[in-house]
Amino acid sequence: MNAGLRRTAAAVIGLLGFLSVAITADGTENAAPAIAAALRKPVRVAAIVTVYRHNTHADVIVSRILEGYRLNGRGPRPSLKLVSLYVDQTSPGDMSRRMAAKHKFLLAGSVQKALTLGTGKLSVDGVLLIAEHGKYGLSKTGQRLYPKRRLFAEIVKVFQRSGRVVPVFSDKHLSDNWTDAAWIDRTARRMKIPMMAGSSVPSYRREPPLDVKRHAVVEEIVAVSYGGVESYGFHALEMMQSLVERRKGGETGVLSVQCLSGDAVWKARKEKVFSDDLLQAALKVSKKRRRAERPLTESVKSPTVFVIRYRDGLRASVLVLNGTATEFSAAWRVRGDKRIRATLFALQDARPFMHFTYLLQGIEKMMHSRKPTWPVERTLLTTGILHAAMLSKTKNGKRIDTRNLNIAYRSGWNWTQPPVFRPIEKD
Repeated sequence: MNAGLRRTAAAVIGLLGFLSVAITADGTENAAPAIAAALRKPVRVAAIVTVYRHNTHADVIVSRILEGYRLNGRGPRPSLKLVSLYVDQTSPGDMSRRMAAKHKFLLAGSVQKALTLGTGKLSVDGVLLIAEHGKYGLSKTGQRLYPKRRLFAEIVKVFQRSGRVVPVFSDKHLSDNWTDAAWIDRTARRMKIPMMAGSSVPSYRREPPLDVKRHAVVEEIVAVSYGGVESYGFHALEMMQSLVERRKGGETGVLSVQCLSGDAVWKARKEKVFSDDLLQAALKVSKKRRRAERPLTESVKSPTVFVIRYRDGLRASVLVLNGTATEFSAAWRVRGDKRIRATLFALQDARPFMHFTYLLQGIEKMMHSRKPTWPVERTLLTTGILHAAMLSKTKNGKRIDTRNLNIAYRSGWNWTQPPVFRPIEKD
């Protein structure tokens, strides 16, 4: 059997293995997307990352391209081919050299070489910018100074010299500050770069499987988060924004942001800055909540809330409740409906972190179509909200005017429930 036939046979066997798992998990699962992905010619991509260690974002995204959605070398994988990798910082545990030797991609010494493959002109058809993790300092607002603008600017230089652009995905928020995020967005629009960014949370499973009904008049939403106020607060904002961007009239932008901490959170609760019934509904859908029998004031010693007021009157709050919350969830109220809707964003919290599979499938779709799968405006807005919240935090909860976040857009993205992930023996 020649090499081409062996590759085809391996792809078919892997696909059949994946489909058998998917059908076991959910008998109604449609196999067509997996079949279509297996038959497409892979898009050649470069990855520009800050670090590449076990379980970092570079690992759980880039390694899926190399070793499949389950990160085990078996089963289906995206229709993408990693041809080069640039790593900004190497440290103990670095995987880049081992993976380059195993999978035969170029380990480049610069962004320019990663994109040109040493030819002097753009030689890839897509770029993944994963600037998350690594030893970088903190800004005055307490945000990690990942070099997103610097790395994006180096990508842009290659585009300019080559006279063409390719799609770019930027992991998580666009930058640690509004000035750089706005510059990245303006540059992408001016150069007509297909651009997408964001979190892995919105596209994964929801329990129960709810979404905001398109064109609904959402009056208020309360989201629950845990972990780092900045790092996980971003994921909570993306979760919330993926829901409310579907409301009547589409997104309108944000008027103000405030970050309250400690006893000020309980005071805001008492003063109905956010609705307690929505908070309780968001907590109730969590299956792994700690100390649920205790009052929040006892179980949560250092609460934080982002209070967000949108231009169209929507009220939104994101509460970071370490001590009781261990998952992301949200609850919302729609005009004309007395029922509260609430859902848990049920991530897969251990390797292989299957929620990154659905993030990568969105990236893959953009790389093939050259059109963003979901709007980059979502992440531009959440980046701005997060920066304003962190600024408010440094100013003892001062309300921050965010007229700069006059970001109006409509999203055509529709969430669909992924199948249940069931680990297979020796996965």
